[in-house]
Amino acid sequence: MYYPKNEIEFNEMFNTEQNCIDYLIAIRWPQGFECPICGSIRYWKKSKNRFECIDCHRETTVTNGTIFHKSTKPLMVWFQAIWWIAAQKNGVSAKGLMKILGLGSYKTSWTWLHKFRRLMVLSGRAKLQGDVEVDEVLVGGKVSGKRGRGAEGKSLVAVAVEVKGGKTGRVRISKISDASSKSLIGFIEKNIENSSTIITDEWSGYNKLKEMDYTHKTEKATAIDEDKEVLPNVHRIASLLKRWLLGTHQSYLNKNKMEYYLDEYVFRYNRRTSKSRGLLFLRLIEQAAKTTPVTYKEIISQNHGS
Repeated sequence: MYYPKNEIEFNEMFNTEQNCIDYLIAIRWPQGFECPICGSIRYWKKSKNRFECIDCHRETTVTNGTIFHKSTKPLMVWFQAIWWIAAQKNGVSAKGLMKILGLGSYKTSWTWLHKFRRLMVLSGRAKLQGDVEVDEVLVGGKVSGKRGRGAEGKSLVAVAVEVKGGKTGRVRISKISDASSKSLIGFIEKNIENSSTIITDEWSGYNKLKEMDYTHKTEKATAIDEDKEVLPNVHRIASLLKRWLLGTHQSYLNKNKMEYYLDEYVFRYNRRTSKSRGLLFLRLIEQAAKTTPVTYKEIISQNHGS
């Protein structure tokens, strides 16, 4: 599927509403129209970009059942928002998006960003593998706290990062309820391939790894080299995450939706070396075309994964 290589090409490709509609049609129905109700490929093309299934006679549009469902905003504006999200290396806050697109309310831009974050966890993504550092850290708020004892205003998150020599590979980050074995092992099983080598500190929550299909290595500061940082890669990721949350979202961060912000950070970090912002735009549009629509009321009431 073709995609814009830069902003000039983006502006040329999507300079009309019909161009956006045609692009979405090509992504959603690459082999031609397929009725979302009965699966028939026989249809009549009607006015206002509507399709009527010849077999079940249901009418639909290319936006029905996508994140654009029932939106009063033109696809041109949606595409501009998604392009901006993909093109900005560090993302954008709801307040920033509102100003850039000239949206009428903060509520609209906040809702759109949360819709977009739901596009950033690709189905069937591969688990981490090889040597993987794992630790849990506190993020958000201004109050420090001990391991596993959530400080006021902070969220406890588990961080896993592939270690490839002196470099880092992909990451996974998830909010966890506590630093218990159940929470930590659950995070590891969900995000890291069996037979991988898990590198942690000596926290007892990781002890069960010895009984599982992982190689478990522990690190600790020694009396000889007390200044050596334990798990340096995972703590570098945590530091970058905190800087991103503060720099991009500042006080507009919604703690109850922390997991979605973590999804966005993981999406961006794992694609940090991508030279094509246009390809990221395409991936988000592809996800948008097959993602169940969600309303503002559902967003504010939903927990991650519900």
